[in-house]
Amino acid sequence: MEARVKWVEGLSFLGESASGHQVMMDGNAGDKAPSPMEMVLMAAGGCSAIDVVSILQKGRYDITDCEVKLTSQRREEAPRYFVKIHLHFIVTGNELTEKAVERAVQLSAEKYCSVALMLEKTVEVTHSFEIKN
Repeated sequence: MEARVKWVEGLSFLGESASGHQVMMDGNAGDKAPSPMEMVLMAAGGCSAIDVVSILQKGRYDITDCEVKLTSQRREEAPRYFVKIHLHFIVTGNELTEKAVERAVQLSAEKYCSVALMLEKTVEVTHSFEIKN
């Protein structure tokens, strides 16, 4: 996997993936675009949400929405890396069971989400979920 990041102006940068997609990042406290740390947090949520939706769909569950609310805590001093990240899944669908959603979240957390599993080496990552029918 490869990517490129190019300086635009000030502390704004344009990231480009090998697949040709672009995203802006801003090192000025997210003034013009998400900061790199916000991107990391969103990447963890995106990776995990993809897993949860995919697992539930493969189980033939009628899932109509999935949202992940992420909260985090960072060190006060530099380097200000994450020390805690919590992912709270809000899964909506018809006839979803607590067992199925719990299993999907657990499989993502323990086996499939590359981003969260990588972060877990140095960050306390926790998960919770709720179901809306």
